[in-house]
Amino acid sequence: MKKTDLEKNKALKIMGDMKQARTPGRFGQDAAAPTDKREQRKLDQAAGLVPFSVKLKLPLVNALRDRAQAQNANINDVVAELLERAMKD
Repeated sequence: MKKTDLEKNKALKIMGDMKQARTPGRFGQDAAAPTDKREQRKLDQAAGLVPFSVKLKLPLVNALRDRAQAQNANINDVVAELLERAMKD
């Protein structure tokens, strides 16, 4: 492969990355942006977390959200805490 072909391939790769990149936030608003899904999944697996979906009625979900907001906690943490308490009995 010629050097020019290598440079063209590098340029195509960079252009592809630029097309897939998100638009950056303004004035630092995007500084605390969440990681992408693949990275988040790896972080969750390393922490021993497993996705577990359930269907709940809306009043119960609203109560969970209110409790999480009152405790300044994540809704996942509140649900885990409540399940642990219930499983002790």
